[in-house]
Amino acid sequence: MGKTEVYSLNQLRDYSSLFSRSEVEQWATGNFFSINKKIKRYDNNWVSFKNATYIGYLKHLYKILEQHYPNEYIFKNSFLNEWLIQELGKTNSKVFNEFRVGNAIADLVMFNGHSKVFEIKSELDSDNRLQLQLENYHQAFNQVFIIVPENKLYTYLKYNKNVGIITFSNLRVNKFELVRDAVLDLQINPEVIMNILRTAEYKSLVQSYYGMLPNMTSFNQYDLCKKLIKEIPVDKLNNLFIQLMKRRSFTPQISNRNYTELNQINLSLKLNKKQKEKMILNLKSPLNM
Repeated sequence: MGKTEVYSLNQLRDYSSLFSRSEVEQWATGNFFSINKKIKRYDNNWVSFKNATYIGYLKHLYKILEQHYPNEYIFKNSFLNEWLIQELGKTNSKVFNEFRVGNAIADLVMFNGHSKVFEIKSELDSDNRLQLQLENYHQAFNQVFIIVPENKLYTYLKYNKNVGIITFSNLRVNKFELVRDAVLDLQINPEVIMNILRTAEYKSLVQSYYGMLPNMTSFNQYDLCKKLIKEIPVDKLNNLFIQLMKRRSFTPQISNRNYTELNQINLSLKLNKKQKEKMILNLKSPLNM
């Protein structure tokens, strides 16, 4: 259905733009202007297909990108589907997308018994900022992983041996392979943790450890709590931080069976069950050019 043997780089980039956050926010609400543009530009034969839907077309594009242009969206989504989703089946696990840590934004982070961060470097990425990113991550997470293309493995082996390395290849049935496990390190930086926590969270952390909150105002609560948090033994602070992150209200609506191509979208947009179902229903609409 709509098979093409050769795709230009511009065409692949154009296809991949549909999975960007700004575009997804449009078609998730039933605005299919951008998808229609791609169909008219590259795949006008889809209009004549019987029972053709927008979800069918997006699945078609996903397969093309997976084989010919594995950009960051494909990387993240594949990793969610083939690796993290196994952990998410456990009640004590929570995953977040684009998680700010110091001066960096982590691609994916997971909290279960320990805290883990995953930084993705696709074929299209350079490693120019990676050292700075890793330095930030080591201050807040127990295990730090980088996910890299299999053919670029030796570019990344030079980094700190405490960093785990997972390779990606779309030529394998199991696309991801753990090449080097991350060293478990429970040492975290209280100042970095403090900047991750929301006001209610750092107050809750102080209350949990000390059994009470000091007398404070909205003007001095940050400084007072920060001082107290810095005095908590690191192993205790690590556990309290993980428990707080696991209590954050968002629960990702991802599936290991249906519409797996859209799991990263659900995570990125923080769609609840009702919003996800509405988006899928919209995408099941027949093409309307």
